[in-house]
Amino acid sequence: MNLKLRTVNVTRYITPLREGGSLPALAEADDDFKYVLKFRGAGHGVKALIAEFLGGQIAKVLGLPVPELVFANLDEAFGRTEADEEIQDLLKFSQGLNLGLHFLSGALTYDAAANDCEALLASKIVWLDAFITNVDRTFKNTNLLLWKKELWLIDHGASFYFHHSWTHWETTAKTPFALIKDHVLLPKATQLEVAHEFCTTTLHSDILKEIVNQIPEDWLQWEDQLITPDEIKDVYFQFLTIRLQHAELFLKQAQDARKTLI
Repeated sequence: MNLKLRTVNVTRYITPLREGGSLPALAEADDDFKYVLKFRGAGHGVKALIAEFLGGQIAKVLGLPVPELVFANLDEAFGRTEADEEIQDLLKFSQGLNLGLHFLSGALTYDAAANDCEALLASKIVWLDAFITNVDRTFKNTNLLLWKKELWLIDHGASFYFHHSWTHWETTAKTPFALIKDHVLLPKATQLEVAHEFCTTTLHSDILKEIVNQIPEDWLQWEDQLITPDEIKDVYFQFLTIRLQHAELFLKQAQDARKTLI
């Protein structure tokens, strides 16, 4: 499986997508495709991009449907003619490498009450989100799209929340994920054991190392941490490895949470 991302240059800012505090945008790149652009200058900065990158790549390895991710370069001259001062500042502080998700034109937001989801797929998505500690796939904000009659996963930027404080990450890696009780697909996840078996045999240290090593060095220059980019990568790798070794913990948490729904 090819896990390397293409790099594109952003050529046109089309419109902001005002979702939460991150202010992503629809933009066009020099490959003539449109992307939902996540900016390094927004919200939680490069940490949100790292979470988006890691979550999307792990989902891809597990065979889950995610839009293509690309590294998106923003030139320093880009956005100077933007009239909105908030957006102009965002573009100014986002010069350099950002992250883009291929735009799924015409996609609809998944509605758990109106749309179905196959049990094994739902179970794999629940497992993934427990693994990467994704707090943001709830009934209120599903972060799931229906496109061409298929379910697509988007927005993993709220995952790996340990990196916002960078303390006790080893403890977090070994901790069940209590917030899985709020997962939008938990009621449909009737094959968690099967999903667990598949995911734990598909993921392994070599592939996790390959994914982590692709985090751009440019995203690892953290002024609030006195550690090197290689040390930051190693923490992400160790977190994922330890969490995979203790996957039974969050599997049981999800199973117990399902029992309260029945």
